[in-house]
Amino acid sequence: MSFFSTAASGGSNKAGSGVSPRDDAIALLARREYSRAELERRLAGKGHDNEPIAECLDGLAQEGLQSDARFAEVFVRSYIARDQGPLKIRAKLDERGIKSDLVRSSLENSDVDWFSLACQALAKRFDDAGGTPRERARRERFLAGRGFDFDQTRHALSHAWDHH
Repeated sequence: MSFFSTAASGGSNKAGSGVSPRDDAIALLARREYSRAELERRLAGKGHDNEPIAECLDGLAQEGLQSDARFAEVFVRSYIARDQGPLKIRAKLDERGIKSDLVRSSLENSDVDWFSLACQALAKRFDDAGGTPRERARRERFLAGRGFDFDQTRHALSHAWDHH
């Protein structure tokens, strides 16, 4: 019967039900890393007020339970593993509220060869560079959509199949 009374009162995740922003944040962080901005949005969406959210997130950062630097590091590694390029990774981190200096250092510290990664992505998807301008344009669009820049794309079109 307590299920029905909880459901009728509006659920258990509302700020008025006694669940603190910290409890909700810990539950989210138990599943994966989140940026501070993502947690702010999620907690506000659960009905928590701005000031308690800010205090909570400051505390979690001081305790090392939430870190934008750690989030960016994990995020960059994850996107590199999916053959995504630096332009896309930068844009996705920006969407998640990561500051540009932190984005830059995360990409620099990744020690990835973006030219090789572009070759790898292209060779996985296509058997050759394409025999017609239309086929080559399709490969260029593929790499651009993955977040590789012009130079990386040109390099990949010339060298993706060198080792095969």
